[in-house]
Amino acid sequence: MKLKAEQLPGHLAGTLAPVYLVSGDEPLLLQETCDAIRAAARAQGCGERLVFGVEPGFDWGELAQAAAGMSLFAARRLIELRMPGGKPGDTGARALSAYAEGPADGDVLLLSLPRADKAMQSAKWFTALERRGVLIQLWAPTPEQLPGWIAQRMRARGMPPTPAAAAALAGRVEGNLLACVQEIEKMLLLHGPGGIDEVAVMDAVADSARFDVFTLVDGALAGDAARCVRVLRGLQGEGVEPVLVGWALTREIRLLAALSQGLAQGKKPFALYQQHRVWEKRQPLLEQALKRHDPARWRGLLRFCARLDRVTKGQAAGNVWDELLQLCLLTAGVRIGALARPAMQ
Repeated sequence: MKLKAEQLPGHLAGTLAPVYLVSGDEPLLLQETCDAIRAAARAQGCGERLVFGVEPGFDWGELAQAAAGMSLFAARRLIELRMPGGKPGDTGARALSAYAEGPADGDVLLLSLPRADKAMQSAKWFTALERRGVLIQLWAPTPEQLPGWIAQRMRARGMPPTPAAAAALAGRVEGNLLACVQEIEKMLLLHGPGGIDEVAVMDAVADSARFDVFTLVDGALAGDAARCVRVLRGLQGEGVEPVLVGWALTREIRLLAALSQGLAQGKKPFALYQQHRVWEKRQPLLEQALKRHDPARWRGLLRFCARLDRVTKGQAAGNVWDELLQLCLLTAGVRIGALARPAMQ
């Protein structure tokens, strides 16, 4: 059975399922969801908790022993299995399938794992556990959804924000939900319960945006020029080496040039993604970028990357951060005229 995150509290108020699959890549949401299931398990008589971390070399026989064993301290147990890699291997798959066939009476299995792709969801062990219990897939709010998510969290803490306040906080903690929650708690300490406006947010909140090179690359591929400028300036302010930023952009542009050329030659997108080992979850972002430029334009951007490399090494004149900004904007689809033409030719 599948449940949305917002349906979980109502479900946990009733009888617990024997199995919970919690899947997601956002650490805060994963932690809060698992905490809620743990609390419900304690409230319903799971007086003992067994925790297993699935790492290379993990003995899957421990899960079978736990399922077959009897607790010395409690009638019911919470068996927690943390699988950060998401792939149990053949031995693990058999162990999980066997558990699904007959979990111990009264025990609850909590399996936490990264976001489940189509291949994982179609695996026999996964479908067997889902049939026996509950699947909760967690999705981080998109940039468009983030202000609403923040407003809901702040109202729950007794600090209803104005729309401008929620938007301001979203801009300051871009992509970092844990930092966002920490800032909300800090504002509660500073201001106490009551309405919060934009001025209060700007005064109280440190800039906790997660500026990293991959956020920059994704912004460029999505055509979000404003985000590119913001993140790049953050990287520069944090002292990130420009060679790392250039490497990340060049790698992605080289891939897009190859994909664009292959599509122009009539090759199927699926075959190209397989050939270049493109993850399924990145395909929509790459498709968005491929629609923006033709093969000749991607080759031109590769020549720009070559010039950027020379500037980075001091072999050509120019400011490396200005060159990086131009490359990001060009990739995002911004036409900057004469500034770009010499490097693109």
